[in-house]
Amino acid sequence: MTFRPFPAAALSAALLCSAAPLAQAAVIGTNTPAQSISAARIDALPAQDRGAWKAYLARSEQQNLADRAALAAELKPDQPPPPPPEEGPGGPKAMPLDRDAAWYATPEARHIADVIVSFQTPAGGWSKNQPRTGALRQPGQPYAADNVSKHLGVDDFDTPRDPRWNYVGTLDNDATITELRFLARVAGQAPGPAGEAWRASFLRGVRYLLAAQFPNGGWPQVWPLEGGYHDAITYNDDAVTEAASLLTDVANGQGDYAFAPAELRKQAASAADRAVTCVLATQVIVDGKRTIWAQQHDALTLKPVAGRNFEPAELSTEESADLLLYLMSLPNPSPTLVKAVHAGADYLAAHAIYNQAWAGGRDTEGGRRLTPKPGAGPLWARYYAKATNTPVFGDRDKTIHDDVNALSLERRNGYAWFNTSPKKALDAYAAWKKAHPAAG
Repeated sequence: MTFRPFPAAALSAALLCSAAPLAQAAVIGTNTPAQSISAARIDALPAQDRGAWKAYLARSEQQNLADRAALAAELKPDQPPPPPPEEGPGGPKAMPLDRDAAWYATPEARHIADVIVSFQTPAGGWSKNQPRTGALRQPGQPYAADNVSKHLGVDDFDTPRDPRWNYVGTLDNDATITELRFLARVAGQAPGPAGEAWRASFLRGVRYLLAAQFPNGGWPQVWPLEGGYHDAITYNDDAVTEAASLLTDVANGQGDYAFAPAELRKQAASAADRAVTCVLATQVIVDGKRTIWAQQHDALTLKPVAGRNFEPAELSTEESADLLLYLMSLPNPSPTLVKAVHAGADYLAAHAIYNQAWAGGRDTEGGRRLTPKPGAGPLWARYYAKATNTPVFGDRDKTIHDDVNALSLERRNGYAWFNTSPKKALDAYAAWKKAHPAAG
């Protein structure tokens, strides 16, 4: 595959390299699991950092116990719980955020809002992958659908601690943030007592985000903490930036968010500022030079960590493109932020892939493959190795490869190994850099 700077934002000299042909493809490593946040790991931190992290871990553990106790209390002794809710599309597909304002006053929208309220966890968050158009949650019914992976292997990174208590409160797949934004829209069309339940649920959800935020400003994928990669600072699915963006809207107190009380708005503004600090602190530096970000970063060390078996602890272009768009959207950027954006855009521009196409699919003989195609591009590999700046790919058996075509058919077909998200970021950067030139 051929790399060259993306023309609209080329700041680097051309980087030309060729991937090894398939005959020379190699397994270049083995993925290792992310570490959970634990008391032992916190004890190894510098003394000045331990107190905040100990309090955070204790808060998570206490909330986990409270959530479980609240659910159990809804059932009579020996009463079996109702089955879990149906699993299906969640996020904006289930809770549209793009309708005209009047729609949010309709019975359909209000029913969705009532379902959302009924599935809010005692902590204040929501689970994922649930349609919100069906019945309200029944007493004792689990808050979460069956989110356990159907592809679990030996010592799989995705094995839950408790299969019956999995993703109970999460930012994954746009969960919690979508519920909050939908509630705000419905409440905005229901002033007075009619909207009180929706406003109260929204405020609980905002306090959930504040409680779940790490002392360093990031957010985990799941809170209360669930362990493993779920405990990492999560840029996947825009978890950190979507949380920070919503809190910024709460802090501004305009439109549908005008009902937020002053003290909560102040807390939200501070939390959003800390999130920006976290993003800037986690930008990966290699040989003294800023690059981009990983999909997840260890909450305590800030180093890149693996996600699922096939998601390596390497640089991730899709998440980094979204992070750059978020940073460029912020007013009055600091010199540190400006440097971070220039460096991130520079990296993406230098690693665009041309003359290759990611084509085919499940119904195509041989499945999806990367093949030569003159004039194609730009596109970007999902992951680039920090050490070599070349694309890497993972499989369910935890092996790391240097050729996507060497992956198992199931993983090759079932994951977005290439993307074009950086193009959107670089297009925005072409205008942004005129107002914020790089320092001489």
